[in-house]
Amino acid sequence: MIPRELRLPPEHIYPADEWRLVETAFTKNWMGNAETIFSLSNGFLGIRGIFEEGRPAIESGTFLNGFHETWPIVHAEEAYGFARTGQTIVNAPDGTLMKLYVDDEPLYLPTARLTDYERSLDLRDGVLRRDLNWSTPGGKQVRLRSARMVSFEHRHLAAISYEVTVDLDAPIVVSSQLLNRQDSRALDEPGNGNGGPHDPRRAKGFTGRVLNAREHVEEGHRLITGYRTTHSRMSLGVGIDHVIETENPWYASTSCSEDLSKVVFTIDARAGVPIRITKYMTYHTSRSVPSIELVDRATRTLDRGVRVGYDALESSQRAYLDDVWERADVQVDGPPRVQQAIRWNLFQLVQASARAETTGIPAKGLTGQAYEGHYFWDTEVYVAPFLTYTEPRITRNLLRFRHSMLDKARERAEELSEAGALFPWRTINGEEASSYYAAGTAQYHIDADIAFAIKRYVEVRGDHELLCEVGGEILVETARLWAGLGFFGPKGDTFHIHGVTGPDEYTTVVNDNAFTNLMARCNLQYAAEVVLWMREEQPDAYRSLAHATDLQDDEVALWQRAAEAMHIPYDADRGIHPQDANFLEGGLGLRVHPERPLPPAAELPPPRDLPPPGHQAGGRRPRDGVPGGPVLAGAEASQLRLLRPLDDGGLVAVRLRPVHPGGGDRLRAQGLGVLPVRAAHGPGRRGRQRRGRGPHRLDRRGLDGSRVRLRWGA
Repeated sequence: MIPRELRLPPEHIYPADEWRLVETAFTKNWMGNAETIFSLSNGFLGIRGIFEEGRPAIESGTFLNGFHETWPIVHAEEAYGFARTGQTIVNAPDGTLMKLYVDDEPLYLPTARLTDYERSLDLRDGVLRRDLNWSTPGGKQVRLRSARMVSFEHRHLAAISYEVTVDLDAPIVVSSQLLNRQDSRALDEPGNGNGGPHDPRRAKGFTGRVLNAREHVEEGHRLITGYRTTHSRMSLGVGIDHVIETENPWYASTSCSEDLSKVVFTIDARAGVPIRITKYMTYHTSRSVPSIELVDRATRTLDRGVRVGYDALESSQRAYLDDVWERADVQVDGPPRVQQAIRWNLFQLVQASARAETTGIPAKGLTGQAYEGHYFWDTEVYVAPFLTYTEPRITRNLLRFRHSMLDKARERAEELSEAGALFPWRTINGEEASSYYAAGTAQYHIDADIAFAIKRYVEVRGDHELLCEVGGEILVETARLWAGLGFFGPKGDTFHIHGVTGPDEYTTVVNDNAFTNLMARCNLQYAAEVVLWMREEQPDAYRSLAHATDLQDDEVALWQRAAEAMHIPYDADRGIHPQDANFLEGGLGLRVHPERPLPPAAELPPPRDLPPPGHQAGGRRPRDGVPGGPVLAGAEASQLRLLRPLDDGGLVAVRLRPVHPGGGDRLRAQGLGVLPVRAAHGPGRRGRQRRGRGPHRLDRRGLDGSRVRLRWGA
């Protein structure tokens, strides 16, 4: 995990309020945090909390759940079963831009003289508001009030209310824009300032064009553009429309292009006469229909938004959240900031899931491109239980969405020579997108996590119809995966699962991971219970299930036996369940940090016994076509020793030492001799044993993100 200093925002700028997030002054120091905490979303459409002026900004972003581009994953070494195609959520065109000019002077917050300022997000109505007074260089006072919302009721609609009043007559220009930030940025906007240390959680940056314009509609104050992505071939329809209300004289001009479309309002403002512009934004995506159809859908959505009006949209937003808080509020006795934090977290769960109706829930919601916008196990284990108790409709949709991935999960299992179905560790479109096998695909527990979500939902809601519709089929295929992946011990009274990675992604490819085995046992038991129940109580559904999955009578008995014999690691001396079979055997972890150098060699633990001949790191059973374990062999790695295979079947033991006495993050490998055991490499493609060839290089990151580079051989 990358270490980060915990910083609390100053209370004089971000005061505690049980129902609102409030910012009382503009500050560049907290812009990045504010853009995230002021983000708005309804589960389909998400908009980061940047200012309507578009600048300054740390990371601008508008995101549509499931709307992604694909790209080829390049591995340092190819192996059978590695993911081949990456998926990254696209930064959709930004419709929030409303640039304000008074006397031809732009409002730019870092240099503007603000005599009054407040920005707030009210958790009771989901509206982001800003109220400020700008004293221009010419001495005029400009009152700006804006409000922004992403509608919960209307899945494809967002809106902005933008009101300007001046104390003296002045020419005013409001440039309302639709900007394709994915492929370009406005020429007057600086870069996003994303320099600094590499963060592996950040999304991939594309080198080529992503969004290709196909259609343009320009009608009055309405602009709509249809796009298609370059590689994923997804389509997008995005549009904006405006209603202006003022007694001041005004006129408007429009322009439309592939990356930037504008409606520019020029107003001869009189003192004290307000100008209110309401902007409606709509987004539609698809994996199959052409963009011209999405342009038609966008037209209908904008028609409805204009017809309903902004005030009615706010009222419906308040009604939706009143219902949510009635069912989901958690009240605590304590400081207001604690209550504020709890309600903000609950609000984020609502924002991430409310209208995620044909998709999953990205790990970061729709607050940014981190983790590529992928769906992980977080949905089933952390989010689904909350929704099961508060909004079961959404849980049902999420489980149906997982079922829509079942065929690709079957294909993935077959690719890895496994039975049943293996759901992807990280994905958007159902294909595995994890580029690192050991910390990705090897996390087989994703199957059991989905089964757990089904079990929890059915037990809480009593919705047995879902079991007959989609749940039973998922349970059968995931149980098959465990039955094929694991094996019975020599006496047949224990069942083991080797060569997997548990939730600890920094301890990869281990044997009998406690979490994985416990979850697999639950999966096997529940699958058997559901199949037997369907056989007795729902014979028609059982026949359909048996036909769809080719279910055999003896499979259920095998699942029951495996569940009963499941081995759960336990240390009797300590009275604890260790993380995995070898977790307590290791010594120091591989940590490298400039301020925390490695200990002297004398303080390192003694070498443990070497693995037996033919041992593979991680314990994976040799199977044709399955990636083998890494060169770092089990606990030897945690004791800062590496085993390097030689062509003659030996291993070189290596100890890591600092390059210079002061420590630091540069290490030197010191050979400790040749040991007469066989190579520890797993089988290559088609089961061939790979041998070491020099010169060799191993690039590896420590737990805190520091890089360790080793070289050896001739």
